[in-house]
Amino acid sequence: MNFRRFCPAVLQSVFALAFSLVFSAGINAAETGNEPYPARPQVELKTSVGTIVVELDPQAAPKTVTNFLKYVKSGFYNGTIFHRVIDNFMIQGGGMGKDLKQKKTNPPIPLEAQMAFDHGLKNDIGTIAMAREELPNTATSEFFINVANNDFLDPQLLPDGDPVEFMRRGTLRTMPRAQALQIAAGYTPFGRVVDGMDVVNQIKVVQTDAIGENKNVPRNPIIVLSAKILKKPITPRTIEEQLAPKPAAAAPLTTSDNADAGTVAPAVPLTSEPALTPVPNN
Repeated sequence: MNFRRFCPAVLQSVFALAFSLVFSAGINAAETGNEPYPARPQVELKTSVGTIVVELDPQAAPKTVTNFLKYVKSGFYNGTIFHRVIDNFMIQGGGMGKDLKQKKTNPPIPLEAQMAFDHGLKNDIGTIAMAREELPNTATSEFFINVANNDFLDPQLLPDGDPVEFMRRGTLRTMPRAQALQIAAGYTPFGRVVDGMDVVNQIKVVQTDAIGENKNVPRNPIIVLSAKILKKPITPRTIEEQLAPKPAAAAPLTTSDNADAGTVAPAVPLTSEPALTPVPNN
């Protein structure tokens, strides 16, 4: 065999195949609307009390991030509410309208809590995570934002045995292993609030009521007016930076009627702080 003739021919075939695959993949992506996202996509949640921006982590929870972005792109979250709000725990939304009826969702996704945990993403204050039912692989559209360090929502390694004894929120519990595995599976965090944590803190202390089967429902609906992927990502800020007191703006100076010529008196700034009443700790 002539190696010099064989090698270019093989390379030509490989390049042709590679180009074909990339090109067809691009067509399929365009047809399905699955265009590539930034390495850490940011989503703006514009609510009725202010704007929250979350930055997602596809490496820590790839299927969870893809699932969330599909709901965002489809407009699913527009008009939904934060239907479960518990101070010192979390604020939850993404599944119900103001009528408290569940919206029809896509199929559930696999739990990625352990993968996220292994990447250093935990259910700490300011992280966004997927809500689910009792069984692990049941998350669909609902999400929550942690307003405390909820390490009991992270996956937990259980000791051997059936039934199994393990610590849960400071209490030694004993239960069948199958049930314990469901509890210890954890909840998947998939991003962080990088702007608007002050808005989250406004939401967490609103007055709530029990309405039918739903507990901790805000008395005045907290509505997600829109959810969109930011084309121009913002510079992420830590929780501390977001909650740091803002420097007071210099008050405009006005001439006092009673002041001597050349003397000015400061104007009194107006305040528009919302009156929010905390609910009792749960």
